[in-house]
Amino acid sequence: MPETSTSDAKLIQYLNEAYAKEKELETSLQAHIGMTTRAPYKKRLQQHLKETKGHSRQVERRIKKLGGSTAAIPELVKRGTALAKGPLHTFRGTGEEEKLLKNAKTEYSEEHEEIATYTAIEALAETVGDKETAKVARSIRREEERMAKYLDGLIPTLTRAVAQAEIPSEERSNGRRSGTRSRASSGGSSSGKARGRKASGSSSKARGRKTSSGGSSKARGRKTSGSSKARGRKSSGSSKARGR
Repeated sequence: MPETSTSDAKLIQYLNEAYAKEKELETSLQAHIGMTTRAPYKKRLQQHLKETKGHSRQVERRIKKLGGSTAAIPELVKRGTALAKGPLHTFRGTGEEEKLLKNAKTEYSEEHEEIATYTAIEALAETVGDKETAKVARSIRREEERMAKYLDGLIPTLTRAVAQAEIPSEERSNGRRSGTRSRASSGGSSSGKARGRKASGSSSKARGRKTSSGGSSKARGRKTSGSSKARGRKSSGSSKARGR
């Protein structure tokens, strides 16, 4: 039997890690399917379980093709973690809707771990010239990405369902009431500013009229002074005429 090259040995290592994860997720998905009451969500999990089993077979074939074996992965590693998680997931959350949400969050996290794993396998395979392994890794990664995208859209829906099931309706509408109060407060503030501008404008006009009145007084003063001077000149002229 030919000796395994360093590059093949590293690929076998990465593929064995992916294989162990796929076997773990098979058990987790089966547990989640049994807990799921939403028909569309359950259907998608069942579809992904089939994909996951297919991933395991594809990865195992590549391991054997490179001269490796999945027997090196202890059964405890392949299934132990999943078996421990399964019963715990049954008791997650405060209600049915929250249980589904927590399961979806776990699945979302697992999908991204797998995406990272297959991205690394693809890059390594391309680097060492193993086109077949790179192709397998790329195909599996794309399916993991589709599942992650589905969960990304599902999580907000499940979260709103938790809120509707567990939070009273009057508390769920707090945001709208707060917004109304804010707008009312803003309106009151605007009215206050308007009143302030109106009062300021009235005061300015009043001061302007007062100033105008002062100008009129000065004009009357000048007129009176001129009349007095004219009477003085007339009186002086009459006195001179009597003297002559």
